Amino acid sequence: MKKSASRSVSAVQSTAALAVEATMPAQGVALSRQLHAVALALQGIRQGRSGTVVLEAVAPALRPGVQALLFQVLRHLGCAQALARALAPRKPAPAVDALLCVALALCCDPEQALYEPFTLVNQTVEAAKQDTGTRAQAGFLNACLRRFLRESASLLQAVGDDVQARWNHPHWWVQRLRQDHPQHWQQVLQANRQQAPMVLRVNQQKNSLLQYQQALEAVGIAAVAVGEAGLILQRAVPVQMLPGFAEGWVSVQDAAAQQAAPLLLAGMDLSRPLRVLDACAAPGGKTAHLLEYAGTGAPLQVTALEIDAQRAQRIHGTLERLGLQAQVLVADASHPQDWWQQQCAGALFDAILLDAPCTASGIVRRHPDVPWLRRESDIAQLAQIQARLLDTLWPLLQPGGRLLYCTCSVFRAEGAGQVQAFLARQSTARHLPSPGHLLPGVDAAGRVVMDSPDGEHDGFFYALLQKAPA
Repeated sequence: MKKSASRSVSAVQSTAALAVEATMPAQGVALSRQLHAVALALQGIRQGRSGTVVLEAVAPALRPGVQALLFQVLRHLGCAQALARALAPRKPAPAVDALLCVALALCCDPEQALYEPFTLVNQTVEAAKQDTGTRAQAGFLNACLRRFLRESASLLQAVGDDVQARWNHPHWWVQRLRQDHPQHWQQVLQANRQQAPMVLRVNQQKNSLLQYQQALEAVGIAAVAVGEAGLILQRAVPVQMLPGFAEGWVSVQDAAAQQAAPLLLAGMDLSRPLRVLDACAAPGGKTAHLLEYAGTGAPLQVTALEIDAQRAQRIHGTLERLGLQAQVLVADASHPQDWWQQQCAGALFDAILLDAPCTASGIVRRHPDVPWLRRESDIAQLAQIQARLLDTLWPLLQPGGRLLYCTCSVFRAEGAGQVQAFLARQSTARHLPSPGHLLPGVDAAGRVVMDSPDGEHDGFFYALLQKAPA
């Protein structure tokens, strides 16, 4: 089963190669050229294409700068769209509106502005002249943006009561968060507008956490420990700069995602052969962590499923770099009749990891396109897929075995609500102690800890379920 619905998003395709978010536009490239590319990317996202896909279409030399500007735009898009409506009540053509929103998003917050306002206006007009779809409207864009510069205080005040402009998330998203997390919804929305840090998972079969931290310090990279095997980098760096990355000493993985393997395997008898299923495995980070956590002496037999053949290849690549082995199958977890008997000899699993398809609403910091791609109806559609996977995989679990259900979502329908419904219809399931909903900037006790490693993680949900003994 894919980790996304038909409107797939980049949030579930995070890899080491995409882990470093560019923080500044490219130097030596005309700003007008970059703005033109950002506007095209925004149009693509509005048409339902993910940030990953639209950025892949950008020339490699331009891509880092365009990504930096695009992410800035997406994090201020709600405000920019409200301002665009105030400046142009008759909505212009899509290409013109995209360029107008790009410019407004980049100058509506003076504290985060990357350019002087008049420079940005001039370069936006130049960008308009580069495209036949916007050339005739260059004067219109110039007039709108210069009016904004003259009247910015009153215009920003006028849109201040607009929920989408205030929080830079769709109105339905804000309402859903308020309903699901009444104490922390504002914290989640604020965290979503911040750039996520780069977090590493140390392969403790090859290095201790302290040893690798010292190896980073030796090359001038500062890091803070988090969890059992994690290090939060003070600044993101290309993976090629990480000591021993090619040799499998370390992987890029958020602190919340690093909890999966310990939650599933802690307390299990790792001295005997265990059969483990990773049901939605690409790109392979959690598959690898299961094997690392069990250790080289443990007879852990992991089967990793992925419905998409190309994404399954990424699992192979992850395991190869880390020197690990697992059975990787191109198969749909929701149709075990196609793979369980033939490929797994019909043997029950001792443990199942179900990292289910979801809205990816918990990883907006890393993928700010997600709120603008999702629709509220996606939640119910994905919840149906999650329920089907739970019901389908539960019979494949040994009596006494464990299933860890997780999603990178902050919505209760994909987390606590989903598990409550499953427990109500499955009498053989028992809910073991597990974290539940993890929210960015909030620690396990529910305290807001913005500047602490305890709260430095993506939004996630975990529920550990045990099957009754025979």
